[in-house]
Amino acid sequence: MSTGLPEAWPRLLADIGGSNARFALETAPGVIEDILTLPNDRYPTLEAALRDYLAQTGARRVAHAAMGIANPLNGDWVQMTNCRWGFSIEATRRALGLTTLLLLNDFTALALALPRLPRGELSQIGGGEGRPDAPLALIGPGTGLGVSALVPHQGGWRALSGEGGHTSFAPANEREVGIWRYASARFGHVSHERLLSGSGLSLLHQALCALDGAGEAELAPAEVSARGLSGADARCRETLEIFCGLLGSAAGNLALTLGARGGVYIGGGIVPRLSGFFEQSPFRRRFEDKGRMSAYLADIPVYLITSAYPALPGVAAHLADHLAPRAPVAASTPPRGGTAGDMHA
Repeated sequence: MSTGLPEAWPRLLADIGGSNARFALETAPGVIEDILTLPNDRYPTLEAALRDYLAQTGARRVAHAAMGIANPLNGDWVQMTNCRWGFSIEATRRALGLTTLLLLNDFTALALALPRLPRGELSQIGGGEGRPDAPLALIGPGTGLGVSALVPHQGGWRALSGEGGHTSFAPANEREVGIWRYASARFGHVSHERLLSGSGLSLLHQALCALDGAGEAELAPAEVSARGLSGADARCRETLEIFCGLLGSAAGNLALTLGARGGVYIGGGIVPRLSGFFEQSPFRRRFEDKGRMSAYLADIPVYLITSAYPALPGVAAHLADHLAPRAPVAASTPPRGGTAGDMHA
C-alpha cells in the first residue's frame, strides 16, 4: 500500500499500559503530534477511549492505526491482564472504520524505538560502549514488568516478543528468601513481575513489615516511593533498595541470556521517578554480580530511558513497515515430489 495515498495520513498511534493509554497522531513520517494520556478506568472499553481521543483531537479521517499494548497477543481476542478491557481486534477495526489496525506488545514497540531514541533521552548507568552489532535488551517495571529485545537481522533489527516478566524470581540472600516465602505463601508462583512492578513495591514493603514483626502495613506504591526517597522511613528506603537490586539481578540475567553487549535499556514508568536514587542504588552492583561472568557484564552499558513517550516511535515504525510497498516475489519451481502447497515449515 503506497504511503502516497491521500488516506495515508494522519495515522493513529497508541501505547496502552495497564493503567493509562497514550494516544497520538503521526501526521507525516516521524512527526508525532497531539499526544494525550487517558486513564483506562475512565472508559468501559478501548473503543470508547479511542473515540474520545479522536473526538478531542478532531481527527475524522484516520485510516491506519497501530497500538502497543501491555498484554500477550494470541489471535483476535485480547483480554488485558492488568486492565478490565477485553476486545476483538477485527471488531474494533470495523467499529472505528479503519482500514488497518495492528496490535503489538508494548515492550516490542518500545524495543523497536530503541535505535530511534535521542541520546539526550538516555541516561547511562555504568558499563562502556555498546557494540553496534550486538543484541539490545529491554526491561521495565510499570503496572507489570515488560521484557523485550532487538537482535541484528539482515542489516536492521528484529524485535523479540515474549513474557519474560513472568519468569521465576530467585532470591540472592536471606532477606530475599524471606520475601520469597512471604510472596509464595500468598500467590504460589513468585514471578519477577510480582515484585518488580507498582504492586510489587507494595508487596515488598508488606513482606519486610511481616519479616520485622511490624504488621503488614498496606502502602500504595507512590507512598512507598515518596517515603523511601525522602529518607523519612527506613523500611520504605530498604524497599526501594531491594527493588533496585532485584531489577539489577533480573537485568543481568537478561543480558547474559541474550548476549546483549549492545546495551541494556530500562523502561517502564517506575524507575524514571527514582532518578537520583536509582543511580546510587544496588542496581549496578547486582547487575554485574554473576560470578565468573561479572567481567563480561561490567562492559555492558545500561541506559535509563527518560523519554516521555518512548514507545510511540516504535509503534509508528511497525505501522510504516506494514504499509510499505513490497517487491513482488519471484515464482520458484516446487521441490521434486510435491507442490508448493504441500510443503510445511
